[in-house]
Amino acid sequence: MKVLIVEDEAELAASLVSYLQGEQYRCEVAATFAAAEEKMLLGDYDCILLDLTLPGGDGLELLRQLQARHKADGVIITSSRNALDDRITGLQLGADDYLPKPFHLSELSARIAALVRRRHFNGSNVVLAGPLAVDLLARTVRVAGQPLPLTRSEFDLLVLLLANQRRVVMKSTIAEHLSGDLAEHFDSFEPVYTHVKNLKRKLAEAGAGDCIRTVYGLGYRFELPAA
Repeated sequence: MKVLIVEDEAELAASLVSYLQGEQYRCEVAATFAAAEEKMLLGDYDCILLDLTLPGGDGLELLRQLQARHKADGVIITSSRNALDDRITGLQLGADDYLPKPFHLSELSARIAALVRRRHFNGSNVVLAGPLAVDLLARTVRVAGQPLPLTRSEFDLLVLLLANQRRVVMKSTIAEHLSGDLAEHFDSFEPVYTHVKNLKRKLAEAGAGDCIRTVYGLGYRFELPAA
């Protein structure tokens, strides 16, 4: 899962990155309004942690831009601005949650997980698709009841495809989802091809069938084989 941390306090941002990476989230950071605006409007995130008081602008304006562009990223406002008007305005502009500072990192992680479950998997911790059972919290996969060991990238790729079942996920989206800012330095999509190939092989060998379909020139989609 990919998280954008919009936070200008360097020490807090570093703490968030360290903790959330330990929880297996892929993190990017934006410390200014301009940097956040570029990342939020050009990239896709499972969750954006949005501070409202930023150098160069107000976080509520970033929410307005997301709403105007119909972006579907989940947003949790993390702010020391506890005014009721700010909370109401943020939620009206599309934020999913509001967590005032200071907060416990464990609570933040739980709220991120809850947001992702609500947005992509109808609030469930376990995603079922044919013989597949994917536990989002435990980060485990079973095929017909048998455990299927996956690497971190393979697990994240599978969850991304499951969150977009029967829709094509572009190769560029996969690269960005798995590698974050490093994706723009890739000369090719070879890392994407490698992860997809390995995941397809493991699923097939475990008895899940050919459920990752290649859409040539575009990307991939998850689709269970016809019964």
